[in-house]
Amino acid sequence: MGAFTLAGLLYLGAAVAVVPVAGRAIPSRAAVRRSGVRLAVAVVVGGAVGPVLFATGLANAPAATASLLLNLELVFTTIVAATFFREHVDSRVVTGTTLVVVAGLLLGWSGSAELRWGALLIAAACLCWAVDNSVTAALDDLAPSHITLVKGCIAGGANLAIGLSIGAIPAAADVLAALVVGALGYGLSITLWVAGARDLGAARAQLVFATAPFIGAAVAWTVLGDAATGWQVSSLVIAVVGVTFVLGSDHEHDHAHEAIEHAHEHLHDDGHHAHTHGGELVSRHSHPHLHASLLHRHGHVPDLHHRHDHGTEDDPHP
Repeated sequence: MGAFTLAGLLYLGAAVAVVPVAGRAIPSRAAVRRSGVRLAVAVVVGGAVGPVLFATGLANAPAATASLLLNLELVFTTIVAATFFREHVDSRVVTGTTLVVVAGLLLGWSGSAELRWGALLIAAACLCWAVDNSVTAALDDLAPSHITLVKGCIAGGANLAIGLSIGAIPAAADVLAALVVGALGYGLSITLWVAGARDLGAARAQLVFATAPFIGAAVAWTVLGDAATGWQVSSLVIAVVGVTFVLGSDHEHDHAHEAIEHAHEHLHDDGHHAHTHGGELVSRHSHPHLHASLLHRHGHVPDLHHRHDHGTEDDPHP
């Protein structure tokens, strides 16, 4: 089937996968209204425009080039998150990002990468996904399953419509297979990424997410029996070192929290969720809750509650 048809079916499969979870708690009208602009940007830029640019670029550039250029998503996400979304990016995150990109170059290099105009389209797709990553990580009024459902239905439906308008209708067995792959590889993937990005911030979450090719290589070695080359093993080691930098990238200073009401998964042992439920809850749960204004000091990363500015070198922590 065509690239647009496949992309559409994968995203629709993602939507189908999260329907049982998304239906358990319907977001309020106020939550949808507050999230409307950010969600629209994520759906249009990341779910529709990005895949179209990538599919077009992939048809006009060698696979090796595409593999190398996909590392730009990590770089662009770090830049966009730090520049436009107030995420704190220190030297450890920059070092970790650099190492993972280098590892990706080693893993994807085939010795025959050739730049064509399609490479610019792939780079543009990575920039779209960087914006999508940063916007989605800050969506705190909708559950990850709701975000996946909306992106899957709207973006998937649009791409499928494009695919069917320019190509043939695929066989039923192929449609079912694409939906199943989409449910697992896109539905679970997007939902888990959104949940993780809320706790880490977009830049750090994307750095961890960029290890996916190395996990795939490890599975190929151990499950499929593929031979492991020295370049591949070296790239895996470098990627692991890069991720360790981000795992220790929290920082501590006096910071203020403004009063806010939102909904997201949380525990009650993080110093930010002191509200009661009439009974003790020990597991992660999600519901609308209110945070009062607060000034305190503790180690943190740019999660949902720590998107504050860090001032200048003379006044680093206002």
